[in-house]
Amino acid sequence: MTIVGSARRAIADALALAFPIECGGCGAADRPVCESCRASLVGPVLSRRVADSLDVLSAAPHAGPPARLVVAFKDAGRTGSSPALAAALVRALDTGARGATPQSGLPVLVVPVPSSPRAIRRRGYEPLVLIARAARLPVVRGLLLIRSVQDQTDLSAADRRRNVSGSMVARPVVRGRDVVLIDDVVTTGATLAEAARAVNAAGGTVLFAATVTSTPAPERPRSNSRSDSQGLLP
Repeated sequence: MTIVGSARRAIADALALAFPIECGGCGAADRPVCESCRASLVGPVLSRRVADSLDVLSAAPHAGPPARLVVAFKDAGRTGSSPALAAALVRALDTGARGATPQSGLPVLVVPVPSSPRAIRRRGYEPLVLIARAARLPVVRGLLLIRSVQDQTDLSAADRRRNVSGSMVARPVVRGRDVVLIDDVVTTGATLAEAARAVNAAGGTVLFAATVTSTPAPERPRSNSRSDSQGLLP
């Protein structure tokens, strides 16, 4: 273990004594994300296509520890897992970048799917913004919600599409720019499809989308390599 790694572990041990915590993925003591659950976020990056044209890359299936980590992070205030989730999102971004072909010649904009004001008030934070910040992604708030949508947890795929249809507009900053969308989870893909529609309607081009987890299981894996994507994303 490196000196930096040893120092980080010592700090984590000290914090665990002062402020008892547990892993959001399995409940193990003393770490916001234990080594086993952290490893569950590292595997072949998953790929699927939504709305017939939008490729979505995800770091892990939304099941088991990855799903519990995301849910605990979003809905139980377990924000200590943001570095692990950020690393997973970056892997998905890097993999998507390998197959993307920017057109504008300008830096690619990383645009998060917006949370509703109601969700932000309930949680007290924006989960996706915390993940992006931990990943040091220079995100651009290029999307706005223009109407409220209902919680989608118990909605069918068709109802999800109707629920979010026309709910977003893109800011002028996306016009003439290549855009990568990010979100925490892709389920049916309805929300990301609506985000892509809004960007395209405003004159932007969505290259792909990236998420931490994906459900249902995507169709095919892609190997991931950060070195191949340098220069595409900021």
